[in-house]
Amino acid sequence: MTREILIAHSMAVAKLALQIARHTLPGADLEFIREACLLHDIGILHTDAPDLGCHGPLPYLAHGYKGREMLEDLGLPRHALVCERHTGVGIRSDEVVQQQLPLPVRDYLPESDVEILICYADLFFSKNPNRRHQRNSPEQVRQSLTRFGDDKVATFNRWHARFAAALQE
Repeated sequence: MTREILIAHSMAVAKLALQIARHTLPGADLEFIREACLLHDIGILHTDAPDLGCHGPLPYLAHGYKGREMLEDLGLPRHALVCERHTGVGIRSDEVVQQQLPLPVRDYLPESDVEILICYADLFFSKNPNRRHQRNSPEQVRQSLTRFGDDKVATFNRWHARFAAALQE
């Protein structure tokens, strides 16, 4: 089940990210975007997320940094950064400390245009087996981010203003 969930989710994210990139990031490396999307959640294999068929030792939130470690070991440093920086709209080091998150203390924020794009596209798709083929609306994304703070919604809104026109295609 894990493989099917991971593949379906990653392919949906890749399809949307490529659609947006073609319209908003001229000259972007589309092959890298596709590869990074397909690999962005690879770290879930080492997490404890039974609903996704994952029974590893790490908390789910660790999937980003674990994915980075995995991809760095394979010689894929750019892909690795996408893994580490794609969670939600990003996590600041002060949030790791204040909320006592089970992560090494550092920033987990998308920096490049491509990292932001993949992070944005990822927000539209759940890995929930019952919803994995449905794309969330922008309002559903905003609603899912409200529990993490108004600043997270504001970040999404900035990204949405930048990328929304490509969603209409």
